[in-house]
Amino acid sequence: MRSVWDPGPLVAQIAELTGAVERIAGRLEAVETRMAAVESMIAATESSLAPLPSRLAQVEAGLERVDSRSTASWWKVVQIQESCRRGDRAHWEQIGDLRAFDRKVYSQNGEDGIVAEIIRRVGVKYPYFVEFGVEAGVECNCARLVLEESWNGLFIEGAPPQYEKLAARYGGHPGIRCVNEYVSSANIEDILARNGVPEDFDLLSIDIDGNDYWVWAAIKRWRPSIVVIEYNAAYPPPQRWVMKENPEHRWNGTNYYGASLASLAALGRRKGYSLVATNPDGVNAFFVRDDLVKDRFVDPAAHWYYSPVGGGHPPGEGPFEKA
Repeated sequence: MRSVWDPGPLVAQIAELTGAVERIAGRLEAVETRMAAVESMIAATESSLAPLPSRLAQVEAGLERVDSRSTASWWKVVQIQESCRRGDRAHWEQIGDLRAFDRKVYSQNGEDGIVAEIIRRVGVKYPYFVEFGVEAGVECNCARLVLEESWNGLFIEGAPPQYEKLAARYGGHPGIRCVNEYVSSANIEDILARNGVPEDFDLLSIDIDGNDYWVWAAIKRWRPSIVVIEYNAAYPPPQRWVMKENPEHRWNGTNYYGASLASLAALGRRKGYSLVATNPDGVNAFFVRDDLVKDRFVDPAAHWYYSPVGGGHPPGEGPFEKA
């Protein structure tokens, strides 16, 4: 008996394959739809990006104009400052204010010129200086005195690498001693004594970016004629501000250091010194021992409180005295 072929399984397989093809076709259609949407988005993005080069060019041109205006404004500010400084200098020269003598040779700012003028007014005894916080001694307040006027003196520097450069720089000057020590209120008088510093030497310069006030306060046996000391201009008069003493302090580049001018002026008065000047850059204060001041410097009170009269009387002449 012959077997009968049953097409049912094949029909079922064909139906299954047909369904799979239809599903794939549906997915392909969905992918094509998404691709069309992406292409549309890309086209829209390209369309929106098209103006950007011209816009960027406009922004760059605008920035160039702003930069040009800023540069011009900066130069105007500089010119105004220079004009004011020239006016100030003319006034300082007229009244004998020490700021008029501001001049840099080896000092960090214009201290060289001011120190030279103070020395011219009060004279010298030895001449002898002490300066600490000098680093390699290239830019400091007493370098000119050594290199141009052959002063004797003592340089003190705490950092060993800087001290080595300092000693090498001044090794050919027999009247100069270089000491490698960190200065503090506890050791300053011992350092001065060990190095044979005269008790009434001519010039003391203090710039250690920290305990400056406390070190000067601790110097009692020695009474130099002139003291140059850095002050902290972040605290203008009449503010009294002194950094708390800390022998381990090392300056970190901020405005946490030293003492305000008002605090140093008060300390100077207690020690028998008069504040006679600051440099125009607002860095150092200059003190002179009271017995040497006399009438050699501007009276700060009269200078500060004087106001010119508005209008006034017609000029007259007659005998007068400089009392």
